[in-house]
Amino acid sequence: MRIHGKFRELEGKNEKALIAYVCAGDPSFKETKEIVSALIKGGADIVELGLPFSDPVADGPTIQEAAHRALDAGMNPDRYFELAASIDADVPLVCMTYYNLIYKRGIEKFAKDCADSGITGIIVPDLPAEESGELHAACKGNGVDLIFLVTPITDDERMKMILGKTSGFVYIVSRLGVTGARADVASSTGDILSRIHTDVPKAVGFGISGKEQAAEVIAEGADAVIVGSAFVNIIASGENVTERIETLARELKEACQIKD
Repeated sequence: MRIHGKFRELEGKNEKALIAYVCAGDPSFKETKEIVSALIKGGADIVELGLPFSDPVADGPTIQEAAHRALDAGMNPDRYFELAASIDADVPLVCMTYYNLIYKRGIEKFAKDCADSGITGIIVPDLPAEESGELHAACKGNGVDLIFLVTPITDDERMKMILGKTSGFVYIVSRLGVTGARADVASSTGDILSRIHTDVPKAVGFGISGKEQAAEVIAEGADAVIVGSAFVNIIASGENVTERIETLARELKEACQIKD
């Protein structure tokens, strides 16, 4: 399923989307498949399947450690696409990774490998939209969405340019800094949502870890919430992982229901 199709489906149900991130290969190939299944069973509408990189500059310690565990367990781009292709999912899968891995594999090949393995979108946090022409063209040619990020300090002119390039959804970084679970919603969230004028769904991430935060972000006008570190923390604990992943996903998805 393509990302836009999922958002249309949810609109018909009067729901917003839960986008869940996990790092492929953490803690293993087999367990990642089980974790993704638990996320979907719990209600995740889109799964971000991280392709680990040795220097994940946009990620905080939680996801950095997940990437290192995955790399130590043998995850690499070949295994990543094998894993993605083996996931029997009725939700869109999105690759979040860093440009070095895409460039090294070959931009056209990477986009084609995404399409062939069931990956429907790519997020590249260290690739400026101004320098994305080649990857943008490769993604468009292979039917893969290229998703860009905006932050609280993105000025209006640059935001307009980014919104003209992004597809699938726009990734709204709710606070400055790196990823990681927080206890509150950034005060800048409502402001940045009010500045974004686009038909592309607006997904808010960085710091959301619980049901109350997710509900607050949805109430501010988001079309989706993105949750990563809270799931990765469960994986890192090694305790009742799939059960707890499913429970958290279900709680977060409840916050995405629109109340009359």
